[in-house]
Amino acid sequence: MSSCATNHVTPEAVYPFDARGVAKRFRHAAIFGALDSLQAGETMRFCNDHDPIPLLHQLHARYGNAVSIQYVQREPGAIVIDFACL
Repeated sequence: MSSCATNHVTPEAVYPFDARGVAKRFRHAAIFGALDSLQAGETMRFCNDHDPIPLLHQLHARYGNAVSIQYVQREPGAIVIDFACL
């Protein structure tokens, strides 16, 4: 299981990640890389055009309880999820 990284400069910050601009074949790797760079207390605000249910299962398997997942917006075509490093 991976954990969140340390040594970030701005604790308790929210960092945007718009998956719509990332090529599909690189998307999950980019998301994992972004999450791996978060410090405890930081959040990645993820935006997407569809509900990423398979990704959420992968995140749970990879991070377990080290990352919380909370929907901010859940409408067709407009999904916003906060991934917080605990």
